[in-house]
Amino acid sequence: MVDQLKADYNIDVEWRPFYLRPDTPPEGMDLPDYIMKARANGADERLQSMAKMHGMDFNSPDRIYNTRIAHEATEYAREHGKAIEFHRVVFRQVYSDGLDISKWDVLRAAAEEVGLDGEDMQTVVDGGKYTAEVAGQVQSAYQIGVTGVPTYVINERYAIVGAQPYQAFKNALTRILQEKKS
Repeated sequence: MVDQLKADYNIDVEWRPFYLRPDTPPEGMDLPDYIMKARANGADERLQSMAKMHGMDFNSPDRIYNTRIAHEATEYAREHGKAIEFHRVVFRQVYSDGLDISKWDVLRAAAEEVGLDGEDMQTVVDGGKYTAEVAGQVQSAYQIGVTGVPTYVINERYAIVGAQPYQAFKNALTRILQEKKS
């Protein structure tokens, strides 16, 4: 969908970090019972259907992963011109392959899949180069009212929260273009 939006509207997309559960321990944690019950009642069916429409598999993980190093690794990828590609692979690793993105072997494999040096990524991230940057971006997200993922912020003014159909983005972008003409 992001590729379609970029093609249809000539927009830039930047993925930014946000912690749904900032208290997630480094080893991750089991999903709360209320989420497991919602899944048992079909809560994931819409997401699976949307993923299928875009040629993707979607399998909700059974755990909440600590995503700090994945976000910092994404900054490494951004610095090397591969942020979108890296994000796509990491997304697939979690939601199709069921992998734990708090593990360096998983992130190194993602880096290498998009043509980055996984060992260098780990060395640089472990050295703390992106820690303050990611913390600042997360804080900015909280300050503008982000409470869920994904949240798409358009022109620092409009927010689309959650996995939404293409039409929701098209409507928002059409409204923005109309306002610019006014």
